[in-house]
Amino acid sequence: MQAFDTLTGIAVPFGAANVDTDAIIPARFLKTVTRTGLGRGAFAALRENPDNLFDSPRNAGAPILIAGDNFGCGSSREHAPWALADLGFRTVIAPSFADIFAGNAFKNGLLLVVLPQAQIDRLMAIAGEHEITVDLENQVVTTPFQDRFAFEIDPFRKACLLGGLDEIGLTTQMEGEIAAYEARLQRERPWAA
Repeated sequence: MQAFDTLTGIAVPFGAANVDTDAIIPARFLKTVTRTGLGRGAFAALRENPDNLFDSPRNAGAPILIAGDNFGCGSSREHAPWALADLGFRTVIAPSFADIFAGNAFKNGLLLVVLPQAQIDRLMAIAGEHEITVDLENQVVTTPFQDRFAFEIDPFRKACLLGGLDEIGLTTQMEGEIAAYEARLQRERPWAA
């Protein structure tokens, strides 16, 4: 998983509330066995409109998505954060997120930032013309206009994102202890090995 520290970039001012995982990545795009290419199906219904936010030249490669309340509700498909990442997003800023989506996003290195609606509105107004900075270390979102919006994040999740550690990465950090345990088990219970 790629480490996340500070990100400055264009933000897509989407703002829609109650966006479910089927809107993020419709089921018809889930016939693949890899994560690669899922971005093509992300927000498919919205992207049928040639003037959509996601395909505008200005937003091409934008790493930040600003969304509305309850983003990621609906089914528990892990493909939703995969599709967002494949589309180029590294963080989503919204007033709230569905719990299962939030867990899946974290496990896949997507930073979710919760801010009050008034701050979301301010970011939406700025995003059309200016870059936004998300600083995970200091837990703050800033704008070129001296806006500073602090956000909370679970310390464990913060450490994992800063270190680029998914569940496999966390396990491999314990290789020495695992090897010592296996060696001790081999000595103490050779019949179990």
